[in-house]
Amino acid sequence: MLATLRSYGIGSTLNPDPAEEKRLLDKFRQSFPREHREFLQSLETSYTAGDYLFVHAGIRPRVALDQQDENDLMWIREEFLDFTGDFGKYVVHGHTPVPKVDIRRNRMNIDTGAYATNRLTTVRFRESNVACATATTRAVNAR
Repeated sequence: MLATLRSYGIGSTLNPDPAEEKRLLDKFRQSFPREHREFLQSLETSYTAGDYLFVHAGIRPRVALDQQDENDLMWIREEFLDFTGDFGKYVVHGHTPVPKVDIRRNRMNIDTGAYATNRLTTVRFRESNVACATATTRAVNAR
């Protein structure tokens, strides 16, 4: 979150207290471009392509794919990460940074923490194979 604020030119202490959090939120609301908000609001919370399901954080195990809660798609962690069963689709996700792509039988975590490590991972999916690449990036300002 602090890295996102910095990318919009908003500085903060490392551990803001509630009063500073309120000031930061107010500053962010003033600084966040309408075009960025509209773009983010237009995005789907999941995308299915063949046997793959792409989500930000993960899905709730044992809940039908068409019954998933949007909050889980954006924020779930342990229950999803610890589950070793079948999800119904192969889940490609991020939200939990890992040192290198984490490929499991039922999911793939491609979040290599670019905001902190400058290591950005991309994945190319083809019918017969999946190719991952991680590269060091330069810091990019969101504006």
